Amino acid sequence: MASPVAPFTLFLPVQVFLPKKHVSTHLLCRGSRRTAKSQRNIRYLRLFAGHTSNGQSVIFMFPPRTSASSAVKSLPEYRKILPMRLLLSTVVVLAAACLAIPARAAEPSKADAAKPDSILLWPGVAPGDKGDIGEERDTTKHDAKTPPGKDVIRLGSVSKPMITIFRPAADKANGAAVVVCPGGGYNILAYDLEGTEVCQWLNSIGVTGVLLKYRVPGRGGERYTAPLQDAQRAIGLVRSRAKDWGLDPKRIGILGFSAGGHLSALASNSYESRTYPTVDAADSESCRPDFTVLIYPAYLTAGKDLDKLAPEIKVTAHTPPAFIAMTEDDPIHVECAIVYGQALKGAKVPVELHLYPKGGHGYGLRPSANAVSTWPDRAAEWLKSQGWLSAK
Repeated sequence: MASPVAPFTLFLPVQVFLPKKHVSTHLLCRGSRRTAKSQRNIRYLRLFAGHTSNGQSVIFMFPPRTSASSAVKSLPEYRKILPMRLLLSTVVVLAAACLAIPARAAEPSKADAAKPDSILLWPGVAPGDKGDIGEERDTTKHDAKTPPGKDVIRLGSVSKPMITIFRPAADKANGAAVVVCPGGGYNILAYDLEGTEVCQWLNSIGVTGVLLKYRVPGRGGERYTAPLQDAQRAIGLVRSRAKDWGLDPKRIGILGFSAGGHLSALASNSYESRTYPTVDAADSESCRPDFTVLIYPAYLTAGKDLDKLAPEIKVTAHTPPAFIAMTEDDPIHVECAIVYGQALKGAKVPVELHLYPKGGHGYGLRPSANAVSTWPDRAAEWLKSQGWLSAK
């Protein structure tokens, strides 16, 4: 069997006719420089049309004697290869272009440039961890019958906590950042519903989203012990790199859902000292959030005593201002929002509390017929009114 052709790549926009329909696509020139150069005097080059698994149509150009089997072997990601021929008049233009500017193929696309960066929180094993909780995985049993917008990634067995930086478009960025804490009962992380989707929304209002993948399930004393270490570390790390990332170190907030809301409230009131030994210079930065956003927060009441704040949440006059949203029919108890709001009010800390009649729990910012779906708009208005969205 012929060996695969050593490729170099160039995309050129063309209109091509494929069996299914007339589509606008890209012509992908493939072949080694030497092979392409040696074939200048031939009358034909050989084209192969492929369809990706998601139905996208692509054209590949090879030297004339390339077999279909060789093309398939060098392009394993394409499931359908159809040989075609192209006349010399067209080939000369394309081959010349390929030889003249092959370096352009190596340039990253805008999509690649915008990909979020992930950074491990700890240089080694996280504090107190033994690495014995199993492999990190999505615990959801995904079903193709699940309606669009209803599926959720439930990330479990997280032992390598990290932050992932979602940056807004340069012309929108205002220098603010928010550490996002997904919920999941301190057992899993609702990673897309209350994580990536939220960071994308933050980007839309010019804010850098910092998705915190904290350790779950809970371990080491209280179920929130390890997550609080991760949250403190994350805030200090973001603040230490604010200059490099174009951020204002005095406009770094925290946002959490459900158990992530408890973690956010806890981090907002546990900043005077780290709950772990100092690791590096990032731990010399303050881990106090400048503002807090709590969406259907959990575990903020003292157990079954719904009129008292959980004892680990110690609100003071220096607690960051907060925005809170929850529904009265939330099975986690709307009192979680109320008692925290009352504690802030008692400490003369600015707070905006929104209670909605219906909506339940665990909706993230996915739209519904319930008024609570407007909470992102209300939160954006609050952030703007408090000056957190003011450009540097």
